[in-house]
Amino acid sequence: MEEVPHDCPGVGSAQAGRGASCQGCPNQGLCASGAGAAPDPAIEEIKEKMKTVKHKILVLSGKGGVGKSTFSAHLAHGLAEDENTQVALLDIDICGPSIPKIMGLEGEQVHQSGSGWSPVFLEDNLGVMSVGFLLSSPDDAVIWRGPKKNGMIKQFLRDVDWGEVDYLIVDTPPGTSDEHLSAVQYLAAAHIDGAVIITTPQEVSLQDVRKEISFCHKVKLPVIGVVENMSGFICPKCQKETQIFPPTTGGAEVMCHDLKVPLLGKVPLDPRIGIRFRLKAGYRISLEDSRGRCPACPVYREARRSPPCTRLLSVRVATKDSLFWLKHRIHQPP
Repeated sequence: MEEVPHDCPGVGSAQAGRGASCQGCPNQGLCASGAGAAPDPAIEEIKEKMKTVKHKILVLSGKGGVGKSTFSAHLAHGLAEDENTQVALLDIDICGPSIPKIMGLEGEQVHQSGSGWSPVFLEDNLGVMSVGFLLSSPDDAVIWRGPKKNGMIKQFLRDVDWGEVDYLIVDTPPGTSDEHLSAVQYLAAAHIDGAVIITTPQEVSLQDVRKEISFCHKVKLPVIGVVENMSGFICPKCQKETQIFPPTTGGAEVMCHDLKVPLLGKVPLDPRIGIRFRLKAGYRISLEDSRGRCPACPVYREARRSPPCTRLLSVRVATKDSLFWLKHRIHQPP
């Protein structure tokens, strides 16, 4: 991890804690003492805990407000439609946890057992964990520096009793900082399948998503692909499409072509998502509602086995008048 950020000398360097780039770093004293170079015993503990989790997928974006948490909820619900598939959704947006609200679980509490923290279960096969469950009020601010946030992520990965899980979906905050580095570092030894990166069509989002893709390359995190969210708006009354965020530089399609990463698909805005939030019904994925087919809501999966040590993850998203498949081959641990 010493390559990130690129001006960090790394914990194994003779300049660790002493270089000019170390000034102001909260870990400067730790690195200067040499203790930072020692392996973190929690990594082995997390590796052992993650042996019961088959697939680990991070949902990332360099820009805030592009729909990472909504997509994470989509994906978790879609995977959990198969009652034989065990799904876990972990929210590591420590300062802005929105998963409890999106999933209709505000006010729920985490319980401690002999085997660790018990996640909050929305369904028998869908467990959720978020720092939002640990706050006395959803309006409480979490004012933590990097080390404390990193410690919370470590505790989520090491101490939550997920049980046997087929898919762990990790919803992340925007950017390429502490939470992302911690998640990749702690999960690296346990094998991460890859990251799904969310963007909106306009350049102000794409420029930060390019940084996120660069981050993934630097930390050797596979990019499953990019989803262009809020890709147009379809009026629920007249079904006419309007571009809310014009793709000023070609949108995600051109960016993915230039950077040679897969474009998984485009999802339009759908006002019925907001209606469901206001009704506090949680996020229920359905192809149909009382007014017919929802153009953006349905995201679900059909996972099936392909050759040994691989699994084909297919996520189907309805956009405009058609359905398309988002496919990526995910390698299981040997």
